[in-house]
Amino acid sequence: MVQISSLSNLKELYEVDDYLWIQKTIKLLKEKKFNELDTENLIEELEDLGRERKNKVESLLRQIIIHLLLLEYWSQESQYNASHWKAEITEFRFQINGILTKNLQNFLFSRFELIYQNSLKYTKRKTELDTFPKKCPYSLEQLLDEDWFPKKS
Repeated sequence: MVQISSLSNLKELYEVDDYLWIQKTIKLLKEKKFNELDTENLIEELEDLGRERKNKVESLLRQIIIHLLLLEYWSQESQYNASHWKAEITEFRFQINGILTKNLQNFLFSRFELIYQNSLKYTKRKTELDTFPKKCPYSLEQLLDEDWFPKKS
């Protein structure tokens, strides 16, 4: 096993202990020692971080839509599950609103139709129903509003 303390090269450190690599990279950035940075891996990590954040907010929005569709349209199960679905929606909204930036909100808006179609596909498979709207009946603003729920007909 390679001793971390004996590593002199940041690129080697990245392969052995990425957390320690991050700490050392942050230290170099704070000290403005840009020429000592492992820019290749730093770029890769930043790109990966951006993808992870986008995947996270997309997944959370998908969960909000799924649970709203279940709540509003799966009347057979609503009596037993409505409170649970509302609690889940509330939790997903807390999570998404805690990390949402204007950039990520724009990303969600740009993928809104695809996110809805993926949510719809899942919900149809789960419920074996085909009574859901083909287009999303909710706005992005409604989906992100921690207090908004559709009114029952």
